Amino acid sequence: MNNLLHNATIVAREAGQILHDGYGNPGEITYKGISDIVTHYDRKSEEHITTYLAKHYPNHSIRAEESGLSGNQDNNIYEWLIDPLDGTTNFAHSFPFFAVSICLLKDNLPVLGVVYDPMRDEMFTATVGETAKLNGKPIHVTKTPILRDSLLGTGFPYDMNTRESNNLTEVGTVLHQSQGIRRAGAAALDLCYTACGRLDAFWEIELEPWDMAAGALIVQEAGGQLTNLTGNPNWFPGKSIVASNGIIHQELLDCLST
Repeated sequence: MNNLLHNATIVAREAGQILHDGYGNPGEITYKGISDIVTHYDRKSEEHITTYLAKHYPNHSIRAEESGLSGNQDNNIYEWLIDPLDGTTNFAHSFPFFAVSICLLKDNLPVLGVVYDPMRDEMFTATVGETAKLNGKPIHVTKTPILRDSLLGTGFPYDMNTRESNNLTEVGTVLHQSQGIRRAGAAALDLCYTACGRLDAFWEIELEPWDMAAGALIVQEAGGQLTNLTGNPNWFPGKSIVASNGIIHQELLDCLST
C-alpha cells in the first residue's frame, strides 16, 4: 500500500502541475450540460494520470470522469477512480479552489485516497486503517460539540436549475442552525477541509463516485464519520454524502431531514 500511495501522490502532483500551468487560461471549454463544463485541462490532466496508472498497474482497471473505463476491465479487485480536475467551473473562472482527486478501490471499497490542491501545494492522503495526512503530517477532524457552533460546507448539483432535489431547502434550514455555510465548489477539497478541521462537516447530493471517494476516505481516517443523506453508513457507492467530526453528525442529519 505504501508503494501505491507513493505513486498516486507522484502522479497527482504531476497532474496538479498541469492544472497550475493552465490556471488563468483554461483553453477550449465544452459543455456536458447547461452548467457542466469540461476544459482542455480536464482532459490533459486525466490523460496524464490514466497513462501513468496504466503503465504502473496494467492489471488494474481505471474509471475516469471524462474518458470512462480503461485498463484491465476484467479486474474485479482493484479499480482507480480519477477526477482530474475537481472544481472545473472554478478553474474556468480563475477561482483558485480546485484539485486532483485519485482513489483506489479494492473490492469496490476505497482503500487509498489522494487529493492534491496545486494552488496551495497541499497534498491530502490516506490509506485505510492509517492516519490521514496533509503534506505528510497527521490531520484530525474538529471536536466542535454542537451544530450551532459549526462551520459547514456543501455543494449543489450541476442541474440544480431543473432538479427538484437541489439542496436549496436543506441549505436554508442548516443555515439557520449553524454558524455558517461555505460553498466553495470542489467536493474533494471540501471533504479534505472537513478532515483537517477547517470545516466541521460537509454534505452534498447527486455526486459521482470520483467526486467523493478519495476525500471521504481521508475524512474517515482523520477520525470523522460518514453516511449518506439518510444516515446509512454504507455511503459508497452512492449519490449523497454527509461527512462530519462525528459529534455533530446526528444533529446535522436531523436538520437535513426536516
